This record gives sequence, structure tokens and C-alpha cells, in this order.
Amino acid sequence: MRRRSYVSSIRDAAAAEKRDRVIDAAAKSLREDAGITSFSLENVAKAAGVTRLTVYNQFGSRRALLEAVFDEIARQGGLAGIADAMAMADPRAALDRLIDIFCAFWSRDGAVGRLHDAMATDPEFAAALVERNERRRKAVGALVGRMTGKAVSRRARQDAVDLIFALTSYAMFAMLRKGRSAGEVRALMKSACRGVLHSLSPERPAADRP
Repeated sequence: MRRRSYVSSIRDAAAAEKRDRVIDAAAKSLREDAGITSFSLENVAKAAGVTRLTVYNQFGSRRALLEAVFDEIARQGGLAGIADAMAMADPRAALDRLIDIFCAFWSRDGAVGRLHDAMATDPEFAAALVERNERRRKAVGALVGRMTGKAVSRRARQDAVDLIFALTSYAMFAMLRKGRSAGEVRALMKSACRGVLHSLSPERPAADRP
């Protein structure tokens, strides 16, 4: 039994090494000029030095490979810190921390911008990124809910979530980044989000609230 377990462990390690190699090759291709248009199981397999069947057996589809690459880019980009931010006692401080995390992520890896640009031409990339972005919307929604409770209407709360979701998007970051430092962009985003939250303050006259 020990012999079989040993052989199985070797096979598992080899499979894991191939999987990592494929993900690395796929991520590298997305960072190249033609990476998005040439992204396929065949091309990634060739770059990783494995067969297309190996890639297919590991991932099953182009979309599943994309998800694995996105997970790795997110891990390398520090998005694991989102969980710690969401656990902060002060939801406003947590939102500031989320903005710090995402701005650092967007400015760190050139593949992120390429992926967002690809949304206009590649439906599969678009679907994968929309799903990822919705996770940010849910995080924002949870924080806004903690800040407002039942003090404001459901519609006003949703409006605030949508506005903050837009203000903290990659598209907004890319637009503000022109002519500004990353620190200035973070400060602008935080200020804009605080303005949205201030408009929900229950202390304000009802006529002035959404």
C-alpha cells in the first residue's frame, strides 16, 4: 500500500507541476500584445510545452482556464487582502482599504488593463470579468448595508452601491490615472465615495436625501 501511495503522490505532484506551468504560460500570454486574440488551449499548451489534451484534461475549457489564470493574477495582485478588509470593524475604513487594494492591483499588472479592454471584443473574457466585478459590487453592498442599516430606503441604498461600484471600477481608475499618481487616484476615489455616503446621512433633511 505504501508503494502505491508513493507512486500516486509522484503522479499528483507531476500533475500539479503541469497545471502550474500551464497557468504561468497562459498568464504570460495575456501580458503580451497579441495575448488576448491568440488565447486558446492550443496556443497555451504549446507555450507550456504540453499537449492540448493535457490542458483540456486539467481545465476542460477555455473559460475554466481563464478562471484559473484570473485566480492566479488575483493572488499575485494581493486581492486575498479583501477578506481582511471586510472583517474590519469600521465599514468606512474597510471601504477605504478596498480602494487601496484594488488600486494597487490595477496598477501592478499590465494584464488587468488588457483583460478589461478585451471585454469589447471577446464575449468569454467579458462574461468572466463581469462575474468577477460583481464580487466587488457584493462587497460594496455589504459595507454600505453595515453603514446605513434601515436608516435609508432600499432604493437610496442601492443607488449608493451602484455609484460606489462605478467609482471604484477599473475604468474609473484608468481614467483618473492619466496625469495623476496612484496615491492621488486613491484619494480622489475615497473622497468621491465619502460624498456618496454623506448623501445618505440620516441627519440630513429628508428633502436633501435621495
